[in-house]
Order: sequence, then C-alpha cells, then structure tokens
Amino acid sequence: MARLDVGDLAPDFTLQNQDGEDVTLSTLRGSDVIVYFYPAAGTPGCTRQARDFRDSLGSLVDHGYQVLGVSPDTVSKLAAFTALENLTYPLLADPEHQVMEHWGAWGEKNVYGTKTVGVIRSTVVVGADGKVSLARYNVKATGHVAMLRKALGID
Repeated sequence: MARLDVGDLAPDFTLQNQDGEDVTLSTLRGSDVIVYFYPAAGTPGCTRQARDFRDSLGSLVDHGYQVLGVSPDTVSKLAAFTALENLTYPLLADPEHQVMEHWGAWGEKNVYGTKTVGVIRSTVVVGADGKVSLARYNVKATGHVAMLRKALGID
C-alpha cells in the first residue's frame, strides 16, 4: 500500500491493546493522535522508542495528543512489555499486519544491507478531523520522539 500523505483521511482501524480491549481510531476523533509503528516489543531500538514516548507523554498530552503504538506482536507480548517498561499509553497488536499495510508501514526495507519485508518504523499524526497532519517513514528509533516534538512545535 502507498504511504499516507498530509491531508489524506487516515484509514480507520480496530485493534486490541495490551489488555485485550478493542481500540478504534475513529472513536478518538476530536483529538490529535500520534500513531507509531515499530517492529518488535522488547528489542533495543523499540524499547528506547517506547521509553521516549513514555517519558514525553505528559507534554504530548498537555498539547492535545494521544499516543498509540502498533506492532505485529501478540497481545500477551505487549502486556508483558507494557508492564516491564511501565508504559502508560496503549500498545496495539497487529499480528496480521493489515493496519500496517493500509498505512504504508509494512513492506520491503533494507536491514544492515539485506532486503527484507517487515515493519517500516513510521509515525503518522492524525488530526482531530481524522486527516493526516504529519507522516514520517523509515525513522530511526533513537531521537525520533525529539524530532517529532520539534516538528509538532512542542518544546
């Protein structure tokens, strides 16, 4: 699937969170939502990124943003990761990677010189109207949240 661009209507989805509860994007309309896609809970880069979002969550919420992390992990793996890292925002399970495909966050990528198919680390910000206000693909885990905060005008 093609990547999302600013102004596109964000495709709706319903996925289970780390507690096995359904989360539907369209029910969050009226709020800005940061949806970030990452390859695997518990790996070094993904852990660093999850912690960065956790540590920035207060100021993101203060500026009107909600955060959702999406990976191909199972609900039980996400539950364990959330508990271990004291994460305070929803992580969503997309083991069939259907949402990732619709959002352009699944496809061919280059990992240490080898072409593979999998999660393309990405972040999409969905405005209160349900339209994409920012889309970044192939981001690095380290420093990503700081870059995102700068792009959103959050000190």
